[in-house]
Amino acid sequence: MQPQVTSLAASREEEQSSEPPSRPRAEEPPSPAPDCPAVSSRDSLWNDWRWQIRNRIRTLEQLSAYLPGLSERADLKAVISKYPMAITPYYASLIRVPDLSDPIFRMSIPNPQELSDPPCLSEDPLEEHVDMPVPGLIHRYKDRALLIATTTCSMYCRHCTRKRIAGTRETAISSRRLRQVVEYLQAHPEICDVIISGGDPLTMADAALESVLSAVRSVPSVQVIRIGTRVPVVLPMRITDALVQMLRKYHPLWINTHFNHPNELTAESSAACGKLADAGIPLGNQSVLLRGVNDRPQVLEELYRGLVRIRVRPYYLYQCDLVRGVEHFRTSVRAGIEIMEYLRGRLSGIAIPTFVVDAPHGGGKIPVLPNYVVSMSPTHTVLRNYEGLLIHYPEPGVETIPDEQTELHGTPGVWELAAGKASVIQPARTLRGQRREKIRNRSGLDATGFLFDS
Repeated sequence: MQPQVTSLAASREEEQSSEPPSRPRAEEPPSPAPDCPAVSSRDSLWNDWRWQIRNRIRTLEQLSAYLPGLSERADLKAVISKYPMAITPYYASLIRVPDLSDPIFRMSIPNPQELSDPPCLSEDPLEEHVDMPVPGLIHRYKDRALLIATTTCSMYCRHCTRKRIAGTRETAISSRRLRQVVEYLQAHPEICDVIISGGDPLTMADAALESVLSAVRSVPSVQVIRIGTRVPVVLPMRITDALVQMLRKYHPLWINTHFNHPNELTAESSAACGKLADAGIPLGNQSVLLRGVNDRPQVLEELYRGLVRIRVRPYYLYQCDLVRGVEHFRTSVRAGIEIMEYLRGRLSGIAIPTFVVDAPHGGGKIPVLPNYVVSMSPTHTVLRNYEGLLIHYPEPGVETIPDEQTELHGTPGVWELAAGKASVIQPARTLRGQRREKIRNRSGLDATGFLFDS
């Protein structure tokens, strides 16, 4: 245990909130550095991503130094042996409560439940290996390919969809494999969008990452490069000025990151995303719906508001894949649909991701939505909005309008809407309805009046 680092981590936590924590923090914050920094250099070392990588928590003994309550958990060794553990000191410092009630703890600390698998799970449910014409290159959709550039992550998420390879042997793509990838891309000009993934490609040194980016960019038919990374979340100090300057050379370049919980929105992660956005790199976020982490709609509402605030657009909300070792994270698909129903109307469209099931057998991403189409006829489609309002949308060529008497004084139902005999069924006492009523009752206001005084 290094007391200097302990006090540093504690002070950093204090800086992140002007209010005292409502729950107790982890008893022992990060400290495993054998080369413990002197007081004068603590900040520079803490903010050095290489120091963070070197001092990741990899063993039960190191973990016990951070979280003494786990020192007797010998059962975790078997989990770590099968699914490697790595936690950056930075990410470990975000743990507020040292148990499964804490979302950061739950996503980063091994759990014996990872060793209990029902038959429906498999190591590679998306069948990525079957779609690899070249080792490391997944070609599933006609115009896109995904390149696994490394098997290393700064933090191994316990819910990872590539648990079969992530961290089992930390390595990166060889020059020979990279040449094979380029040859395949050149032979398939229909591929115009390449995603660099892993592992986490931003754990690679700048020069190594640039060799991958320049090789992919050298293929004339590749228009867009995307990088999938969780580094801004778990190792934000990796987003250095030098890295950003290098990335800028490979536009159009997009980055999709992976925030799952509002507790991950820190000053450090916000600054990292800000640097990337300032470099003209569009940012998206791919969350995974995880039981006990973000399966309450209010949690995701807070997360998505925060992401938009730091210029990261929520892109996908994934249903948990059928991967061995993640059963305890899985929710029902119904839970995801209910969350999407909650978000619509509460958040703007730019803050609402697409909820998808990445289908087994390589079926690809299938969007799943609440049902907003209530009925259809040859002339009208009846739609439902988030309030429960039912409204019809006339198809092209329909010239008749609803009978006013039926609409105003009758009791129209869905059939009347689909038949064009009524246009809307309003729910009673919505907030928007009350606001409209006040506007209508405002004296002297012309319903079709002017926006501005003449």
